[in-house]
Amino acid sequence: MSPKRPYVSPLRAEGAARTRELILSHATALFAERGYGRVAVADIASAAGVAPKTVFASVGSKSDILYRIVDQGVSASGYRKATDDMLAIRTPEAVLGALARGTRVGNASQFVVHEAIRKALPVHEDGEALWERATAAYRDALRAVARHLHSLEPSPSCSVGETADLLWYWFGPLGWHALVVENGWTWDRAEKVLHRTAVRTLLP
Repeated sequence: MSPKRPYVSPLRAEGAARTRELILSHATALFAERGYGRVAVADIASAAGVAPKTVFASVGSKSDILYRIVDQGVSASGYRKATDDMLAIRTPEAVLGALARGTRVGNASQFVVHEAIRKALPVHEDGEALWERATAAYRDALRAVARHLHSLEPSPSCSVGETADLLWYWFGPLGWHALVVENGWTWDRAEKVLHRTAVRTLLP
């Protein structure tokens, strides 16, 4: 006699997924507003309207929640398609324009996620690993764009590595945060100035 297969209810699975997304959404908002160190699982549970044990069963510990937020943010940023689109452009200035627009859109759409991560770094038990997890794909994308720029004419006068470093300095999350959050620039102004700075610096 063959063993019985466990019954999986589609409605139950859908409800569990909704609960998980609700918990992650409220956790992201709380981490961004108060800071990771000032938020307890009980706070997340209260905001989501569930019991603390539901949070642990659905998502895990507070650290697990933060890592899920990071992974969702990376996936939702759309960096893969944006990078592929940039690599298809054949003029350097247009590549930099697409990079300014693409990183602006990504940073604006993921602003709350970035704030949650940024505020967690000083107090997280392994802030270095958290930052690497949050930014590795971003940096790889900018390195790919740097290599692409050096395959075009006119190409940057500095090395590929230096070009990648400058792209990170200008278009990485800390650059956008410095202009938009710390200095109160609009996203439009920051995009235009960063694009102009990159063109004037990199292209002869």
